[in-house]
Amino acid sequence: MRAQWQAKTPMIKQAWKQIVTAKVLMQAAALAAIGEPPASLRMMARKITSGDSTNIEAQAARHYWPRMMGPDFRRDAAGTEANALLNYGYTVLRAATARAVVAAGLHPTIGLFHSNRGNAFALADDLMEPFRPLVDSAVRTISKARGATVDSEAKQSLARLIAIDLPLGDGLTPVSVALMKLATSLGQSFEAGKLTLALPAPPDSLTFAGLGQ
Repeated sequence: MRAQWQAKTPMIKQAWKQIVTAKVLMQAAALAAIGEPPASLRMMARKITSGDSTNIEAQAARHYWPRMMGPDFRRDAAGTEANALLNYGYTVLRAATARAVVAAGLHPTIGLFHSNRGNAFALADDLMEPFRPLVDSAVRTISKARGATVDSEAKQSLARLIAIDLPLGDGLTPVSVALMKLATSLGQSFEAGKLTLALPAPPDSLTFAGLGQ
């Protein structure tokens, strides 16, 4: 935790660059799995700079959401239907990330990018970013198959996401364990003064297609 407090700004900005890059590549893979061309997002991922100073994350979101959820969709944290399903899935993911952050010995309020003083889990909000497209894909499937209602079946489908296997290193790792490895690698990076993040690669299209079922 002391090393986390003392981490230099260049390392923090590089960490955020890597996280945003992983998120955009995960979004690209999620689109590819539903037959949408991923090339634009993959090109954006290559342009991400230290600290994402040009806000590629937001540019990618504007490209991604209409293709993932339909041209009329607008992401609204206070919204209903698909937005409410997304909120539930993100809550499950955020809780798992927060557990990983605390277990790794890191302070959850000290974020890399998110820094609102009222946010007790800013670091969890940072580290969960690459995993969000898993929730998005599941919500798309649930909405199309059963309707965008936050019922017990939808909740169970979203809760199962933390058990999905992702490519990490030389093998496959469940999301819950991947979150732990990411948080631990960040803590080790702070202590060593050298950034080495354990970020997962996107799963294959068949895995994406099975999310939410």
